[in-house]
Parts: sequence; structure tokens; C-alpha cells
Amino acid sequence: MAIEKLENNFQKADQFKVTLQDVKKNGVEDTRSKELPEIIERASWGKPLEFIMSCLCYAIGLGNVWRFPYLCYKNGGGAFLVAYCIMLIVMGMPIFLLELSLGQYTGVGPDQVFKRIAPLFSGLGYCCLVVIYLITVYYMVIIGWTIFYFIESFNAELGWGSCQHSFNTKVCFSAVEEAKCNSSEIFYNFTCYPVLNICQEGGYKTSINRTCYNEDGSSIRVTALVNRTLSSEEYYNNYILGLEGASWDDFGYLRWQNLMCLVAAWIIGYLCVAKSIKTSGKVVYFTTIFPYVILTILVVRNVTLDGAVDGIVLYLTPQWEKLLEADMWGNAASQTFYSFGIACGSLITLASYNKFNTNCLKGAVVVTAANAFTSVYAGLAIFAVLGFLAKQLDVPVDEVASDGPGLAFIAYPEAILLLPLCQLWAVIFFLMLFVLGIGCQFAGLEAVNTTIVDRWPKLRNYQAYVMLGICFSCFLLGIPMCFNGGIYLFTLLEWNTASWAILPIGLLEIVSVSWVYGCRRFLGHMTSMGMVMKGFTYWFWWTCWVIVAPVACIAVCVFQLANYKPASYGSYVFPEWADAIGLMIGIITLLPLPIVAVVMAIREKYKLKEWIVPLNTWGPQNNKSISQEILTTDNQRT
Repeated sequence: MAIEKLENNFQKADQFKVTLQDVKKNGVEDTRSKELPEIIERASWGKPLEFIMSCLCYAIGLGNVWRFPYLCYKNGGGAFLVAYCIMLIVMGMPIFLLELSLGQYTGVGPDQVFKRIAPLFSGLGYCCLVVIYLITVYYMVIIGWTIFYFIESFNAELGWGSCQHSFNTKVCFSAVEEAKCNSSEIFYNFTCYPVLNICQEGGYKTSINRTCYNEDGSSIRVTALVNRTLSSEEYYNNYILGLEGASWDDFGYLRWQNLMCLVAAWIIGYLCVAKSIKTSGKVVYFTTIFPYVILTILVVRNVTLDGAVDGIVLYLTPQWEKLLEADMWGNAASQTFYSFGIACGSLITLASYNKFNTNCLKGAVVVTAANAFTSVYAGLAIFAVLGFLAKQLDVPVDEVASDGPGLAFIAYPEAILLLPLCQLWAVIFFLMLFVLGIGCQFAGLEAVNTTIVDRWPKLRNYQAYVMLGICFSCFLLGIPMCFNGGIYLFTLLEWNTASWAILPIGLLEIVSVSWVYGCRRFLGHMTSMGMVMKGFTYWFWWTCWVIVAPVACIAVCVFQLANYKPASYGSYVFPEWADAIGLMIGIITLLPLPIVAVVMAIREKYKLKEWIVPLNTWGPQNNKSISQEILTTDNQRT
């Protein structure tokens, strides 16, 4: 095809260039783009390894530690692992590779990629940028919490191990205080309370150890008869978040501790990305490797604990019948989107700094394998310690297992209390969370920064100031989440951006390339970049992009709509007006697509066919201008 020939000619010799003057001289001019942008010198990765490390750093984050293990446990253990790996291969990795290839081929950010491939999708890149911007805002709040816990871990006594604070309630108990009671007592109402008394108050006749019995042989665990809250949960909700009494109607006041931690998080984040990939490309070596070192230390320590095997067995034991349930597949697919960070524009940005002949296919395979391995590996560390905690509290594992921040800030810290040198283990754990979290933010910030400096090239010499402005604006938007009721706003943002808004964006990305532009044509571009696309490899990617990935995206969207529930935090269900605001936030992330299309329709007055034909600026990164004559000879979709 003509475009592939053009690319090959360019790679063979520097002499073949099609400029705007050449196009006009031949009497062929693309009326849809009156001015071709000047070729702008862009930075590139110092080493190919920096690109791989950056992708790993972006794709492997807190979700691997606190979201995947719980989903795996709740959805059939080993059966969910099988479903997740299938989704990684047929949906996650193909979309991941698609974004990398788009960025590397064009050498531009997400705002320009989709505009050039077809004017109809001009606003799609901005949808990606709005999503990643909002995700960055609330994600840095989590990092602020990890800093808070990290500092608190240096206290002589860990604060979440005691019920003697002013913010604790009468139902507070801790694993440490429970261990001081004998087998016929539990810690209740600030004292070791006889199990028999609780059993009799609950209508049972007798007790053995911590189980109540009736004369007819019926029994119940004493913990089911009393309302108790772990001290670590009260510490997180009432002290770290300051949540007690807050609601959407009474949002509370600004908590200066949280604000200072958020400031610290943004200062560190800014220093890591101040000079774009020149700084972040070096920092990622540490932020990628260090968490694995810490995770290995935690795994080795945790699997030796009493009860650890019970937790691991519960985590990985397959329930094969779950493979027949749509919910399990829906959760596996949504976790794939969540863990890869696709449909956010960040991967396109990272790959845009690659050299044209970089084999990003290898990078996609490496990141996919590392993502799956890290998720399972982190699950071993988490469920080993949950099994230990359940053994110490004499309760089933499901009573101490939770998902999301609760796993990282409640269950795991509670288990740490029972370890020798608990302060040391707390420091190590929260340092790992901080490094994992901060590393995920580099690509998102870089995506926004790249869009701005590519749009206004004169700002390229002032990237540090541009990045400072981005970080400061994100910080300002994060301040409301430092109020007593900030966790509610955090939950609303998380539910309506990373949870569902990225799905339609990801679907449109696939449609724009594989259905509108032409999958076979794009596979030819990948071949021109040095990736082998023939035989099984060719048909595998074609099948995934044209059929499997789009169908999977649509299925997950339907699954999420069918399982829609009002946003909530704990037992507090948000009022309808707050839920409506959250829905509006999600819709706002999609609005750039129709808005930009309407603006272009008014300004450019495209003919119907021109909406789905590439602009003359579409082409390989080392040849920014391609004549409309060449494009029109190859405009048949295959």
C-alpha cells in the first residue's frame, strides 16, 4: 500500500519528504487541514529500558495490592485467576499494545493521535486526558494517606493498636488487646468480657471457648452476637479521615494533617517529573524495582506466620463453577482495565517518546506478564497475613478480608500489630505503598504536560513551569478531599472515572483504529516499525482488535449497567443528588468527543466521507507530512 511504501522509503533514505509545498505543487491539497504543523523536536527515552520501566511503573500500582487479591478471593480463587489471565491476553494486552503502537507510530500525544486518524474522533484524546487528570487528583490523596501512616509508624506505640484514644468508641477492640484475654473471654467494652455472659445475653445456654451453644445443639460464634469494630478501622475512619459525624450535608472542616501530607505528596511527585521524561525516566528504575524487593520481604515473612497457609489456600482454591457466572467474568474484565490504566492517554504519551523502530510488542508482553505475576504475588503476601490475623482473632478469614483502601489501611495494619518489631514492618509496608502509588502518577502527569507543550511548542523550554502548574491545579482540586467528608468525594470520583468512564473510551479507541481506519492497514504500520506481524501473530491481533476486545468492552459496559448501585461508603449510601453529581462527572469525561466534533463541523465544514478519512498530518513520526494524494489512493478499509 502507498502509506507503507512511503514509510519504507523514508526508513531507507532521508531524502524522501513530502512537504506542504510539494502537495500544492502537484495540485493536490487537503482542504481539511489548511496548515501543517512544523516539525517539533521532541525528547526521547535515553534507553529503551526506561520506556519498559515507565510502562511497568504505570501499570503496576496499588490496585495490584488491594483490589486484585480480594476480587480473586471473592470470585472463585484459582478460577478467577484463569478468567483474569484470559482477559489480560484477549483484551488487556491488545488495547495496551494498540495505545503503545499509536503513540510510537505518530510520535504525538493522545490529543493529536485520534484527530489525525479520523476527524470524527478528534475529541477522544481529550476524553482520555480529562479522565487521567481526575484520576491523578484523587490518587494523590491516597498517597497522602500513605505518608500519614508512614510518619505514624515511627511512634513508640502504633496508634491503630489501641482503643484508648479520644476518637475510639465503646465497640472498639484490637488484635493486641484481644490476645491478652484468655480463651473464654473476648475484648469488649474496653475490657476482657466473659464469653458465657455474652452467650446468655444472646439467648444461648452455655459456651465452649468462644462459641455459644444451645441445648438442641445449635451454635454460633460469640463474635456474631456483639458489634465490635477493629481499632485500626476506627483509627482510619475517625483519625486519618476524621469521618465521624461527617456526611454530604455536613462536610466538616479542613484537616490540616491531611492537607500537609497532600502537599508533601505533590512536592515529591513534582520533583520526580519536573523535567518530563528526563527525570521520570531515571526515577522509574527505583519506583519499579523497590516495591518488588519489599514485596518479596513481606511474602517471605508472612508465609511463615501461624495461619498463613489457611489464608493462602482460601485465596487460591479454585471454584470452577464460578467460570459459568457472568459476574466473575465482568469483574475479571473490569480489573483488567483498572490494572492496565488503558484508555487514559498515558500509554500513548509514553510510547510517543520511543524511536520509530522500537519493538513495543515485546514491551506489551513483558508488562502483561509482570502485571499478572505481581497481582498474584501481592495476593500471597496479603492473604498470608489475613490468615494469620484470622487465626489470632479466632474468626473466619472473610471477617477480616476487605477490598480497596480498607485492605491496605485497616486489615493489614491490624495484622502488623501482632508481629515482632511491628514498627519496622509498618514502615516497610507503607513505604512500599507510597512508592507504588507515586510511580503510577508519572505517566498521567506526563500525558497532560505533553499535550500542552505539543500544542504550544514555545513552552517546551519551560516544561518545569508547565508541570508545576499542572501539579498545583491538581493539588487545589484535591483539597476538598482533605475535609472530614473528603472520603465521600474521593469515592464519587473513583466510582465515576476509573470504574466505568474508561470503558466507553477504550471501546471508541478500538473502533477508531480497527473498524474505521482499518485493522490490516494498522498492522502494516506495525510491521514498518519492525514488529513481526504474520501467520498466527497477525491473525491473533486482528481477531482481538476487530472482534474480541470490542465485544468484551461492550459486555463489561452492559455488566456494569446491570449491576449499577448508588455510590456508598461503608453503610452510608449517598443521597440521590450526590449520586447525580458523580454521574455528571463521569459524563463530563465523555463530553469532549461530541463537543469537539460539533466545533469542527462548524469550523471545517467537512464532507461526510472526510470525517473518517485520515488528515494529511497522519503518518509516521519521522515524516510529519503526507500528501492527500497518497492517502486517497489507500483509503479503502480492509
